[in-house]
Amino acid sequence: MNRPVLTSLAAAVLLAALAAGCGPRQPVLHIYTWSDYIKPDLVRRFQQENNCRVVIDTYDSNEAMYAKLKAGATGYDVLFPSSYMVKIMKSQGMIQNLNHEWLPNLRHLDPDYLEMAVDKHLEHSVPYTATITCLGYLGSRVENVEPSWNMLNREDLKGRMTMLDDYRETIGAALKFLGYSLNTLDDAELAEAKEVLLGWKRNLAKFENEQYKTGLASGEFLFVHGYSGDLMQVQEENDDIEIVVPREGSALSFDDMVIPSSAREVELAHRFINFILEPEVAAELTEFIYYLCPNRPSYELLPVEIREDPILFPPPDVVEKL
Repeated sequence: MNRPVLTSLAAAVLLAALAAGCGPRQPVLHIYTWSDYIKPDLVRRFQQENNCRVVIDTYDSNEAMYAKLKAGATGYDVLFPSSYMVKIMKSQGMIQNLNHEWLPNLRHLDPDYLEMAVDKHLEHSVPYTATITCLGYLGSRVENVEPSWNMLNREDLKGRMTMLDDYRETIGAALKFLGYSLNTLDDAELAEAKEVLLGWKRNLAKFENEQYKTGLASGEFLFVHGYSGDLMQVQEENDDIEIVVPREGSALSFDDMVIPSSAREVELAHRFINFILEPEVAAELTEFIYYLCPNRPSYELLPVEIREDPILFPPPDVVEKL
C-alpha cells in the first residue's frame, strides 16, 4: 500500500470519528437528593430505558440543600425536598410548575395521602415518600421502656440518646408531649415546648440526622429519635433494635420530587418522576429504603410482612395522632 492510499484511509477514519462525535448528545439528568434514597438498580434501568446518564449528588438536610441552591448552584434537574421546604422554595420562585401531560402515572398516587399533602393538586411537587418520626432503642440495653416522648427525660440514658437535628421535628416532639398541636402559634405553648426541649437536650449526646442510625446499630447510642425508614433499615442489621411510635403522637412528613426553575433537562426530569410513579418501581423503592412511597397500586406488590408492618402502614389510632 503506497503513502497516498494510507493518507486517504487515515482521513476517512478521522472523518468517521468526527461524524460519530457530532451525533445526538446523550442527555444527563442531575439529581440532588438524600443519601441512599434511590435504589441503584432502578437508576441503571432508567438510564437504559431513556438512553441517558444520571448523576446524583446528596445532602443531609433541607437547609443544606437550600443554602447551596441559594448560593448559586445550578444544573440540577430533580430535587427531593421535604414539603415544608417545597413551600419556601415555591414562594421564592426556585421551582417550576409540572406538566401533567408528561406525568400520566400521577393517577397511581394514594388519595388518602394526597389529602394530607401540602400541594394537593400536584401543581409543582409530587410526593416521593411519607414517613413518621419514631423512637428507636436497643431492647436488651434499655429497661422499662414506655412508648412516650417522656423517655427523653431519662437521666440513666444521659449521653446515649440523640434527637434529629431539625427544629421542626424537635419542637414538634415537645409540643406533642405537652398535648399541643404541631401547628400552634400560641406563644405560651411554644415557650413551654422550648423549656421541655431544653430539658431533653441535657440528656442528649447530640442532635443528629445521619450517624444516629449506625450509632444505634453499633451500640454507641441506646435510644434515638429518628425517621421510620432509617430505623427500619438499621433494624435489618441489628434485630435488637425496637421501634415505637410515641403514644402522645408524632409527625407525618413527606419528601417530594420537584423540578428547579434552572433545570436544563425538564422533559427528562418529568420522565424520571413518571418512572418513579410506576407501581412496580414504587414497590421496589419502598422495599429498598423502607420509606412508604404513597402509590396505591404498589401496595399489593409488596411482601406481606411489609404490608402488615405497623410502622410503614400505621393503624387508624396512630394516624389520627399524626
